[in-house]
Amino acid sequence: MTTTLSLLIVKADFDYRRIVPGDLATWTLPVWFSWDPLLPYLTVVVLLAIGLPKAIKNAPPRVSVLDKIILCGPVFVGMPMVVFGEEHYLLPAEIGGLIPAWIPAHVFWVYLVGTCLILGGLSIVVQKYAWLSAGLFGVMLLCFEVLMDIPAVVATPHDRLIWSLTFREFSFSAGALAFAAMWTQPWKTKGTHWLISVARVVIGVVLIFFALEFFFHPELLPGVPLEQLTPSFIPAGVLWGYLTGVAFIVAGVCLLINRRARLAATWLGVFVLLTVILFCAPYMVQKGSGIGALNVPLDTLMFSGAILCLAGSQREEKHLRRG
Repeated sequence: MTTTLSLLIVKADFDYRRIVPGDLATWTLPVWFSWDPLLPYLTVVVLLAIGLPKAIKNAPPRVSVLDKIILCGPVFVGMPMVVFGEEHYLLPAEIGGLIPAWIPAHVFWVYLVGTCLILGGLSIVVQKYAWLSAGLFGVMLLCFEVLMDIPAVVATPHDRLIWSLTFREFSFSAGALAFAAMWTQPWKTKGTHWLISVARVVIGVVLIFFALEFFFHPELLPGVPLEQLTPSFIPAGVLWGYLTGVAFIVAGVCLLINRRARLAATWLGVFVLLTVILFCAPYMVQKGSGIGALNVPLDTLMFSGAILCLAGSQREEKHLRRG
């Protein structure tokens, strides 16, 4: 997330390394040791090992495999949140450079947002006040849209990548807010909530936009259409781009017209999850083991999680009983 966010704004004239009081993650470590990439990869393994069994354990008896995958959606949102939060501690100067110059106390915001992401992500993974953390995360992303993404779109309206980043953040926010809305009284009694309806429309629009991106640029890595290209060693690379576009546009239409919304979101969430395994992970291995490479599968995993969270909020067909 950090590597791509740097495209959204113009950095200020001064060097943020002058005002960042060292890398907090390395203060007490020997000079030859580095938490990057050890800490992010260790976080991924540990949180998935904790969160996925805990999520599946809440599934009612005799539910389908798809229903169990839906329950894993919040974990696919929470775990990347923790890793992105760690980046604020591992790369404070780089993160600080992304903050608009008119906002004061950059160092304070870098560590505050990082801490909030870590605590919120852990809350979602271990299912303690998960609804509150998801709701706050969704609101925080909307603030980022207003402060950075939308101004960047206005400043450079012909930049395809900035549009993709903006739509991506909207999808993350919508999925998190849909998950949070499942704990409201209207959803518990009627199976619906206005916020979930908004989230469904937002993600539907995002999918249509992403589908068009893949139709015009099928060489892009399946998942979230940013700047990464499908590795050359993957056969029929362009074909996968077109296939991703078809999957996105079909699911997007279903969400917009509210027909088979749960089924469409579920299968698309699974499809995006497969792109993480089949395309994004090989891309990460090809590009290296640092945080920048890890961000690619984590971004796409969070996109899958957001879609699955939306699927879990839909009561078009049989719904899951939360434990």
